[in-house]
Amino acid sequence: MTKSISELIMDYFKQNPKKDLKHGPVVDHVTKIYLEYNNEPPRDPWRAIRKLHQEGKLIKVAKGIYRYDPDHIMDSELFDFTPEVKKMIFERDGYKCVVCGRGQKDGVEICADHIKPKDKGGDNSVGNGQTLCTKHNLIKKNYSQTEAGKRYFIKLYEKAISNKDDSIIKFCKDVFDVYDKHKINGHIERPNGKTK
Repeated sequence: MTKSISELIMDYFKQNPKKDLKHGPVVDHVTKIYLEYNNEPPRDPWRAIRKLHQEGKLIKVAKGIYRYDPDHIMDSELFDFTPEVKKMIFERDGYKCVVCGRGQKDGVEICADHIKPKDKGGDNSVGNGQTLCTKHNLIKKNYSQTEAGKRYFIKLYEKAISNKDDSIIKFCKDVFDVYDKHKINGHIERPNGKTK
């Protein structure tokens, strides 16, 4: 038997339909089964659980808790840009990555990326889309820590305002400018809704 990590996860959820399952026990079960047929443990099964949720196969109940409901049918296409919307995003961005400026003319593969992630309420509109090269799309997916970092600096900024600490206020504004310059986490608004 050679099942993928996602298939093993879905097997477990299907054996426990309509139950709210913490991802820890699911990961443990999948790892145990996976090791019976492979020499190495499965890579990032928790990430595969999140992807299954994004594809509409699992329902996110709370942080780290998911449910499989056979009565809940959601087509994965609902979570992806339509070909028409992708084309509009690419045309608007000149078929180039909005981060590095490279694109199809440079032999670089591009993709339509959700600015506000799908699992955080982002929709499939042209306005929520941006063109990224595969490199910068991968960086965005793997480095969600930048979101946590921005939220940390927002808290630090607000504390500096209340303490009237001009040095830290300026420091935080400079950090926000770097986020803006590189178009990182634009879905998280700067303090007071300001862009500058």
